[in-house]
Amino acid sequence: MEEKFGLLDFKQERIRVLHYTWFAFFITFYVWFNMAPLATTMLSNIDWLTKEHLKVLAICNVALTIPARIVVGALIDRYGPRKVFSGIMIIMAIPVFFFAFGNSFIQLVISRLILGTIGAGFVIGIKMMAIWFPKNMIGRAEGFYAGWGNFGSAWAAMTLPWFALTLCQKWFGLGEDGWRYALAINGLVSFAYGIAYYFLVSDQPPNKEIKFAQKAEPMKVTSYVDLIQYIVWSFPLVGAMGLLAWRIGNIKIEGEVLLEQNLLYIIYGVLGLIYVAHVIKLLQINLPELKAGIPEKKRYSWSSVAALNSTYFANFGAELAVVSMLPMFFETVFSSLTDAMGNPIMTATMAGMVAASFAVVNLVARPLGGYLSDKMKNRKRTMLIYMIGITIGFFLMSMIGKYGPVTEAGVQTIVPMFDGIWWLVVAVIITICCSMFVQGAEGATFAIIPMIKRGMTGQIAGMAGAYGNVGAVVYLVIYSLVDDKTFFYIIAGGALLSFLYCLIFLKEPEETYVDEY
Repeated sequence: MEEKFGLLDFKQERIRVLHYTWFAFFITFYVWFNMAPLATTMLSNIDWLTKEHLKVLAICNVALTIPARIVVGALIDRYGPRKVFSGIMIIMAIPVFFFAFGNSFIQLVISRLILGTIGAGFVIGIKMMAIWFPKNMIGRAEGFYAGWGNFGSAWAAMTLPWFALTLCQKWFGLGEDGWRYALAINGLVSFAYGIAYYFLVSDQPPNKEIKFAQKAEPMKVTSYVDLIQYIVWSFPLVGAMGLLAWRIGNIKIEGEVLLEQNLLYIIYGVLGLIYVAHVIKLLQINLPELKAGIPEKKRYSWSSVAALNSTYFANFGAELAVVSMLPMFFETVFSSLTDAMGNPIMTATMAGMVAASFAVVNLVARPLGGYLSDKMKNRKRTMLIYMIGITIGFFLMSMIGKYGPVTEAGVQTIVPMFDGIWWLVVAVIITICCSMFVQGAEGATFAIIPMIKRGMTGQIAGMAGAYGNVGAVVYLVIYSLVDDKTFFYIIAGGALLSFLYCLIFLKEPEETYVDEY
């Protein structure tokens, strides 16, 4: 008798684990993105806080997520997802409290830097789903977990202002500090669910023994070519940190750059040493085993790991970047569009709703990507269809506007490609369709990851997840240098390059490594 997925069949323990785990991921994103909804409230309440300070804090919020996803990926392969997920939710509640009641900029910066590591929570559930679900269900499980968990960021935007301004400030009479207590509640939720999660789930199904790694260490490869690939693909993870340091260092607060040039050189040097140490460690781990010879049954394709790094760079990285610029894009491009009374149609609220479609579509699109990966039998073909869909989608988004006149200040304007309300409707449809491919591709990516080498799912998911953040960093820096139309061309080109890379190097996953479980 064929097993059924049964999303609402809570008699199945694996279904209960799925729901407990996506909610844990939801909590981590709810905490990770708790600053943006309250940014304007913080500005009005803290007399020394400026918009430049907020820019720095926003960058700090993603800075350590890249290395954290690598470290957490290794930890879950060593200690299991239950302990690591519980631990990260409990421990990260501490910097939430420090940020909530911070009275100096340095306190806000340090607490925000540390708190950014909670963004690594995503990769933990990928391992948990790989343990609990069979091959024919893994795509749906990963997609549902990621799609619904990702909604935590939108939930923070929807609820935290109400908690701050209505519940804490008005109902409880906490005054202008209501936002601080709203953040504290946010951290308390993480702390409480971290404890609960430890007792709600198990690391392994009944009567099955999971072989976790003996110690946390770099990924093991199975050929010299794969070793070279691993070394090359490790560099952008450190390089993105250098790019972040450069971006933060060039931000000026009260006329002074945040980081002096000499300090930046020191940071670059430290990052270089970290990369060299990482390369030495992975050589120490891998060279002896490669010299001894790797049995055929233990071999896997690291080129597939690299291909999925590229897909997550191109889809999740682009998603984070596009969500950041989409409201302003629609508001400025369609600013001349008015109703019969002469009122602007594309208000800030309307532009925000269009941008929010990227997050809301996640609830359906990402699980659908995993489902199709399960059902279409050929996971590589599914991935390729999604990546070419992203390419076409972003290219069509570049066609929403055309170049208008250059202002006296030398700024290139972008105006609608066609006049009329009908073109706004078409533009919104293009945006939603594009987001379906972007987030569906994310689901398809993590439907393949557990198939590559299940015993190393945590490390592979950690690296791919980190590449999503690398993509966001690179694309956001590029966005600060070009106009919106050119930006859409560039991210379409990034998706096309990933499509070509997957076409050549991504291998269709064969049988799962059942001996490891």
